[in-house]
Amino acid sequence: MVTPRLTESGLSMVDWHLVKEMKPPRTQQEWEAEFQKYQQFPEFKILNHDMTLTEFKFIWYMEYSHRMWGRVVGLAYILPAAYFWRKGWLSRPMKGCVLALCGLVCFQGLLGWYMVKSGLEEKPDSYDIPRVSQYRLAAHLGSALVLYSASLWTGLSLLLPRHKLPETHQLLRLRQFAHGTTALIFLTALSGAFVAGLDAGLVYNSFPKMGERWIPDDLLAFSPVLRNIFENPTTVQFDHRILGITSVAAVTALYLFSRKIPLPRRTRMAVTSLLAVACMQVGLGISTLLLYVPTPLAATHQSGSLALLSTALWLMSELRRVPK
Repeated sequence: MVTPRLTESGLSMVDWHLVKEMKPPRTQQEWEAEFQKYQQFPEFKILNHDMTLTEFKFIWYMEYSHRMWGRVVGLAYILPAAYFWRKGWLSRPMKGCVLALCGLVCFQGLLGWYMVKSGLEEKPDSYDIPRVSQYRLAAHLGSALVLYSASLWTGLSLLLPRHKLPETHQLLRLRQFAHGTTALIFLTALSGAFVAGLDAGLVYNSFPKMGERWIPDDLLAFSPVLRNIFENPTTVQFDHRILGITSVAAVTALYLFSRKIPLPRRTRMAVTSLLAVACMQVGLGISTLLLYVPTPLAATHQSGSLALLSTALWLMSELRRVPK
């Protein structure tokens, strides 16, 4: 999902077929026909009207790779699930979990096409650069994060034995703190979809101030005020900054609080790793902003959000209660 948005290639494939599109164009005639289909849509007419066939092939293959990878992921879920189910290796609770994960995989694919369609629609009264709806982009990313988180949590629950930790008041508070911090990290990652969808990373390329001010003049430029949160690039970037700073502050506080509690070695490693990844992610975010969002760095920053979420989930897994 990262690469198509950053390379502006997500609208290069203008139709969707589950099986048919798995075979890419091969002859010059097939490529020209595909290019002609793309030329009928707003992105070519407004933004890429001077694009050559060679340039089109690059963005087309970027989107094609993303779609094929999605199919590989889907098969990686569905085929083993069907095999294990047939062999009777799944318990009743695990069957429900597997069905939910496979359902999420299918939903994610449909949501992806629903998102792409929003960028292919003609908008006669608009002169904006054609792009997918930031709302649908956020839904697509959110669905992917839920699928990934559920998969990772299931794997950790099966592979890592639970620690027999004494149920003290401090441990309970640490567990609650970890849950809240993970939710905050998830929300911060989700807000990145609005930053990407509105190209909000390009409006104020300075830190810590936004331009010459701590709070920019156009923070609430849209009316009604609520629109600014999701549609004003300035507000979207401001919110993402605040969420990012709050996340790293929460992780730091969590780390310091955990130092007061005796924890197993593996749990201590998870807490320390969370702090290290959070600091790295903040550094990547600031660098991406100051350097005007270069694609490799922006992709690394987006991947870093997944690494941070993964580490937070690992810590939550380490702090699970042992069932009575």
